[in-house]
Amino acid sequence: MDQLSVEHLLGIKYLNANDIDLIFRTADGFKEVINRPIKKVPSLRDITIANLFFENSTRTKLSFELAQKRLSADVINFSASQSSVKKGETLIDTVNNILSMKVDIVVMRHGSVGAGVFLSKHVDAKIVNAGDGTHEHPTQALLDSYSIREKLGAVKGKKIVIVGDILHSRVALSNIFALQLQGAEVKVCGPTTLIPKYISSLGVEVETNLKKALEWCDVANVLRVQHERMDIKYFPSTREYTQLFGINKEILNNLGKKIVIMHPGPINRGVEITSDVADSDQSIILNQVENGVAIRMAVIYLLAQQIKR
Repeated sequence: MDQLSVEHLLGIKYLNANDIDLIFRTADGFKEVINRPIKKVPSLRDITIANLFFENSTRTKLSFELAQKRLSADVINFSASQSSVKKGETLIDTVNNILSMKVDIVVMRHGSVGAGVFLSKHVDAKIVNAGDGTHEHPTQALLDSYSIREKLGAVKGKKIVIVGDILHSRVALSNIFALQLQGAEVKVCGPTTLIPKYISSLGVEVETNLKKALEWCDVANVLRVQHERMDIKYFPSTREYTQLFGINKEILNNLGKKIVIMHPGPINRGVEITSDVADSDQSIILNQVENGVAIRMAVIYLLAQQIKR
């Protein structure tokens, strides 16, 4: 039986190309399921999953929860803002208390880099990283690649530029790993202050001219500026950022070719992308949202197959 090479989904850097292919093939089946009149399968009716979100999240949390319910799993939702973490309880104590309720899989978002890896070494459950600090967000990268594959037929050989706040983005790093594993070319584009110094060591080129970056690419994955992670000013003003790195319909119309526009959300309309671009026929943003459920169903299902009863 096809099986993932890893016991947890902690980051794309721990996966290989066969893992990604297996996740995509499994997601193909689940995408067919979620478009049926009855959108549920009994695959995981004996599995209990805890969603631990130590950072605020709307789309990712809803997407995971829907994926779990589509698989008929029992779901526990945990929010740090309403928990004993506020009273000083440690991460391991919190998780162990939850695991004592016989939880099989933990989906966790945490503000600290490596939180998922740390947890996987201390608790007896499958861990899915739903975002750790500015490090990785593996399911987002998987659904992004899956959406490119769906739209363009393949990821291999395609040119993808990631535009925006690369420095603070876990989506950017996971996407770079995933796209390169599948044979795509990757560039990043944004203000030099928002490009990490290590980026060239990943085999990624930097382009600071947005027009040149868009002329080069087949797909532009646009990221928002993550003000909540900034303790200093990285550029003079939002207005200047939009003038230099914001994507609008005029820019796209002047390219002479049609490129695909993506965005992991939430969108700051009028800053990194205008509404007429986000809602245009070149945008696959809503496809990404739909594909997110299928990809997360696939990941959870494949990890659950490894649980020994």
